[in-house]
Amino acid sequence: MNGKRIITVFGSTGQQGGSLARAILEDRDGGFTVRAVTRRPDSDAARELERLGAQVVRADLDDEESLAGALEGAYGAYLVTNFWEGMDAAHEQAQAQALSRAASHAGVQHAVWSTLEDTRECIPLEDGRMPTLQDRFKVPHFDAKAEADQFFLDDGVPVTFLRTTFYWENLYGALAPQPAEDGTLEIALPMGDKRLAGIGVDDIGRTAYALFRGGTDFIGATVSIAGEHLTVAEMAAAMTRALGRTVRYRPMSPDAFRALGFPAADEMGNMFQYYADCEERFVAARDVAAVRALYPGLQDFATWLANHQDRFASL
Repeated sequence: MNGKRIITVFGSTGQQGGSLARAILEDRDGGFTVRAVTRRPDSDAARELERLGAQVVRADLDDEESLAGALEGAYGAYLVTNFWEGMDAAHEQAQAQALSRAASHAGVQHAVWSTLEDTRECIPLEDGRMPTLQDRFKVPHFDAKAEADQFFLDDGVPVTFLRTTFYWENLYGALAPQPAEDGTLEIALPMGDKRLAGIGVDDIGRTAYALFRGGTDFIGATVSIAGEHLTVAEMAAAMTRALGRTVRYRPMSPDAFRALGFPAADEMGNMFQYYADCEERFVAARDVAAVRALYPGLQDFATWLANHQDRFASL
């Protein structure tokens, strides 16, 4: 592969992995190339990565033997799991453990593991503010990843822990503003007046690429990222300016959000309550200036909105 070092990217047709794969492939003069891992090499997304110059290989996180070939000869690996696919924390941890073992056996020189905080450090299991889920978690997709961090340390993987945050892309997806009776748009979330640390998905991949370029300087480090910290009311005001249509914030309680009853309502209700109740420590861990020093092109919310305005056209 032209003498370039291989970075194996798991989740390459998803949001985080896809953003990293594109960041590497766009850097034609960089020292890295992409081995894109997917369960479906014949998918349109996989074929597009191949067209851009990636080597596309098939592997499955539930088939540990398949991971060896995906990692063989790779310098680096981006390791990510998708809780939302099955919403089963134990399953996600089994996949993380398989990734850790495979990266260790393959001798990967730098792994970046996409992880999150353990919410129970702020809201213990015995704390009745929010329900305990899946027997022993407050926010399973946070806590399961946080516990899985130890796998990589135990297996001796040279790893950087990349702690992500809320994707702004949710605002034209699952959490898009909804029409109100007066024709305006409303964002209904249980955040009160607390700040929500957010980021554009593309900047997750670009920041991860900066970590790989930084090499051994980041091994063993925990890097927590965000593009900006805003209240939901501030986000609604920015959307009003950008979209030319009134968007307002309608606060709701975490209990009311959990009572919405869709499959992930408890998980997401707990997540937003954690963001709000533990705002100071979560936001403080994400120094936007430090993230921008790592990746100078980091978007703030207004810039991200300008770059994604077309995605809101159907609202």
